[in-house]
Amino acid sequence: MDCRIRLDYEDFLRQRGLAQWPPEHPALMRFKARRCATLAGVRAWVEKERQGQTVTDTNGQGRGKIEKKSMAVSERPCESVPGSAELVANAALSLLNLACYLLDKQLAAQEKAFVEEGGFAERLYRVRSARRK
Repeated sequence: MDCRIRLDYEDFLRQRGLAQWPPEHPALMRFKARRCATLAGVRAWVEKERQGQTVTDTNGQGRGKIEKKSMAVSERPCESVPGSAELVANAALSLLNLACYLLDKQLAAQEKAFVEEGGFAERLYRVRSARRK
């Protein structure tokens, strides 16, 4: 299936110089582990990511905030927390990839059923013919 909206999000990231994350990106793994079902869930994830990265176990479940030791600015490693736009666009891309995958599977199943069982009119004809006999 052609998911053109996915291209819009990719363009959004590219035009703003933001990173498009691979599926195994740690922040995306945390997003997927949360299984956000509402916009409020996505907002909560974005807020948590903006506050700082969390430690995750092998299942992607959060285990708390990473402890940051106090050190001079020159000694501190460069840690850039992605902005909300980058977080939301990558989360949307992740959800779009899942939706497109599921739609492709549904279309393939419907195509198979159509080939094997026929279309609506054919099935209706068979039912009516069976009742007449």
